[in-house]
Amino acid sequence: MSASLTIAAIWAILATIVALLPMRFQFIPGFALLAAAPFIVGFIGYQHGFWIAGLGLLAFLSMFRRPLYFMGRKALGYPVDFPRPGGGAK
Repeated sequence: MSASLTIAAIWAILATIVALLPMRFQFIPGFALLAAAPFIVGFIGYQHGFWIAGLGLLAFLSMFRRPLYFMGRKALGYPVDFPRPGGGAK
């Protein structure tokens, strides 16, 4: 397996481990993973081409859809709904 796909697999395992942490411990490692993802996808594109990098990008967007949705709404000035503790209805 190439270096870029090995790094991407390690990144996915780390992202899974971070997702298992309590929410208050997810922010710093989650942000680091979020910041590293474009470089990893770019490295995959450099070694394997556009189509494989596109698949990697789709996988990244799938894993981080909620944080990206939150940051996008906040950046555009739309109201942001915060999840309630316990996941109960409003």
